[in-house]
Amino acid sequence: MNLHSADSREINEAVRQVLSAGSSAVLVTVIRVPETVSVGWRIGSKLLLIDSGKTIGSLGSAALDEAVTSRARDFVASRDEASTISLEEFAPAIVELRGARLLFERIESEPRLIIAGAGHVGAALARLAALVGYRVTLIDDRGDFVKRELFSSEREQNIELIAGEDWTRALRQAIANGRGVSVAIVTRGHKQDEECLRAAIAAQPDYVGMIGSKRRTNIVLEKLREEGANEVDLKKVRAPIGLDIGAVSPEEVALAILAEIVSERRNGSGAPLSSWRRP
Repeated sequence: MNLHSADSREINEAVRQVLSAGSSAVLVTVIRVPETVSVGWRIGSKLLLIDSGKTIGSLGSAALDEAVTSRARDFVASRDEASTISLEEFAPAIVELRGARLLFERIESEPRLIIAGAGHVGAALARLAALVGYRVTLIDDRGDFVKRELFSSEREQNIELIAGEDWTRALRQAIANGRGVSVAIVTRGHKQDEECLRAAIAAQPDYVGMIGSKRRTNIVLEKLREEGANEVDLKKVRAPIGLDIGAVSPEEVALAILAEIVSERRNGSGAPLSSWRRP
């Protein structure tokens, strides 16, 4: 598809479809053009690279489109929201366009957090995640724990509350295709943990974590292992969930959990930022 066959309306419609489908894409825009460039290549040219492999638009050069497609993979892996990159950084062989600069932007829907268990920790995590900007779904099989009056502030109105006796069905429906989804299992017992973890692993979200002591989480993981769960999937489970910050209160535990979820999403190390100063 050449530059002129994809106007801004077509790009915008494709972006809307990506977001509504819970998919992701990279939008590349030309923001600087060298003075020596030939007519037909201009500032504002766009190329949308959808994770399905489909592309819409063109930057005006087949060679550049191909190079950008390859560079987009590195951009996605970086977890950056946006980045400006000079052509020489990734395609020095395209000498006729030397001096060009491009903007790479991540296109994806807001991150989602599914919380299984609306006890003290689950409720605190839901409130904190909503404040940070996650689209939160809070599930419990006890209807009294997910009443709207318990989450009545303006920010908490965006928390989706689900009372579901069938944990498996509720989780699978909430996780959907799993893209951009993190699952925190903070239920009240082994039986609920097992059921939720079994459902979460089957749905393949980006992140799965489960609260509990090492002994409790190992019991649940071993039970699923005996049932034939995939070992690779089990090793991805963060259990016990969260970063070690010495958390004690439900709010502190929620902070530790969300810190790990954000670190995983942003490809962070979880190490102190001041560690470089230490001998």
